[in-house]
Amino acid sequence: MKTLRTLALCVTGLLCLAASMASAQTWPNRPIKLVIGFPPGPADLVGRPLAAKLQEALGQPVVIENRPGANGAIATEQVMRSEPDGYTILLGTSGTHVTAVHLVKNLPYDPVKDFMPVAAVVEPATALLVANSLPVKSIKELIEYGKANPGKLTYGSSGVGSVFHLAGELFKQTTGTEMVHVAYRGAEAPMQDVIAGHIPMTFTAVSTGRPHALAGTARMLAVLEPERFSGLPDVPSMSEAVPAFKKPKTFFGVYAPLKTPAPIIERLNAEVNKAINSPDIKALFEQNGYAILGGPPDRLREMMVDGIARFGQVIQSAGIKPE
Repeated sequence: MKTLRTLALCVTGLLCLAASMASAQTWPNRPIKLVIGFPPGPADLVGRPLAAKLQEALGQPVVIENRPGANGAIATEQVMRSEPDGYTILLGTSGTHVTAVHLVKNLPYDPVKDFMPVAAVVEPATALLVANSLPVKSIKELIEYGKANPGKLTYGSSGVGSVFHLAGELFKQTTGTEMVHVAYRGAEAPMQDVIAGHIPMTFTAVSTGRPHALAGTARMLAVLEPERFSGLPDVPSMSEAVPAFKKPKTFFGVYAPLKTPAPIIERLNAEVNKAINSPDIKALFEQNGYAILGGPPDRLREMMVDGIARFGQVIQSAGIKPE
């Protein structure tokens, strides 16, 4: 009896595998949904051009569904619970798949175990900008000023636990510079307060800071990634002045539900890489302050695992508690 039960289970498993393989061979034969866990905004600047390219390549509509809420967690959980058939995929972020592990109580998904990474798409370039009234013109001078004037430096970010807040904490930890964090709602408000001279500095997206730096209403001292951003080749990277400053990669990436057939993942990965490396998309993303990532699915997985570990250390050292 036990042998028959085991045989039945094996046959069932083989039938399921065969059905999955057959489905993968005919994929896609209907519209694909790309879910974005935020209202129309920066994520759409990545998702919509990508969806248009995928639609051209796959011969089926690729429809954007904005499903905001809980900083992307609602949409992320929805995709996790979707059928693993390649027709519902997610544009995730380092917020939904890295920092949420440390910042969200009772997170309803495991970013590493509950998804299949498809491809890293882009890295939003980030930067440190200071007010023109602050008497510093380099990172070295900023550190010297902070140490000579304890308690005088504050920095704005788009909110507690945001990548920009964590970048500021990492700067504090690696340079020993005393700074007080001021949390805002959104990235534009702290940028405007820097321009007005109400706060001396902000960590923000290059897309937010670049127009003001070019206009001369604020000074961009450095980009925070290890390499210079191709769209601003004259702005040094933070690591040039502070070698110990190593910000984990932040990203937009495409994910599929667990158990999505490997052939579908491979096809999606190939088409995402083709899309983001096409000249028009590369130019558009650079214009919006994004650096191209791409690569195999494992690259996205490695960035997640690395970010969870290293951002976790920053969060713990800063005493930021999950909410």
